[in-house]
Amino acid sequence: MQIQVDVWIRGTDFATTKHIESVVREPDAWIEDDVRAILEGMLHAMDEAKNPGLANRVAALRGFSWIVNPFEGGVLIAIEMTLGAAVAGPFGIDKARLEEMITRVLAASNTAPPSVVH
Repeated sequence: MQIQVDVWIRGTDFATTKHIESVVREPDAWIEDDVRAILEGMLHAMDEAKNPGLANRVAALRGFSWIVNPFEGGVLIAIEMTLGAAVAGPFGIDKARLEEMITRVLAASNTAPPSVVH
């Protein structure tokens, strides 16, 4: 599954579109590993937009604000941090279920070391 991520980097006046390809399940079948991959992918998309060509950067699931918002019959995941913002979706998944999974993923990441995504 290809997930589109719209990225805006602070200090610019345009957004770019990146893609996450690491999720194979459809949104209504997501598990926490899929949600983690999306959040890490969104952070990597932001980093790539700010620092093109750098690979194997660390993704720590902390230090950003997030929201799940209804949009066009699905929901969006939006994250914001000092670097900028990223929005992915819309996804066909229950808003409350996705919010619960994101909350669990972020809570678990507070006790785990950051991961390096290749």
